[in-house]
Amino acid sequence: MRHTLSVLLQNEAGALSRVTDLFSTRGFNIESLNVAPTKDYAVSRLTLVTNGSDETLEQIMKQLSKLVDVVDLRNMTGRDHIIRELVLFKLRLTTGTRAQLGELVAEFGGSILVEHEGHFTIEITSSGPRIDGFLEAAGRIAETDALVRSGAMAVSRGEPMSWRG
Repeated sequence: MRHTLSVLLQNEAGALSRVTDLFSTRGFNIESLNVAPTKDYAVSRLTLVTNGSDETLEQIMKQLSKLVDVVDLRNMTGRDHIIRELVLFKLRLTTGTRAQLGELVAEFGGSILVEHEGHFTIEITSSGPRIDGFLEAAGRIAETDALVRSGAMAVSRGEPMSWRG
């Protein structure tokens, strides 16, 4: 099962390394990782996506909780939450037209940022499956020259969680 964790972490040298080392030494895979400071610059929010059984997740959560740099830890999987990724595509039209590409980008809520010598840089912010859908649809009219994904970012809906940041 896919699990999304939201971690508040001290914004200090080595803190992220200790989290990733924990996964590595125990043989857990990190599917996606996104880290940035919060409004409290001393604390960063880390969104981490991993796969495993509920028992594996429980073990991960216990081990993460023991790290001195972890301020708070939440499993977003069982909560009402929103997950988004940012992706930048560099596409080159092969069988389609600029108009077709523009319609496709609009359908997926994206933007064409740059058009230069037949190459288009496109930005989309959406869920992972929707981004995958765009990539599949775009593949019918264009070739992907480059793709950069931010990794998942998650936030709970409604009332904020009881932590700072």
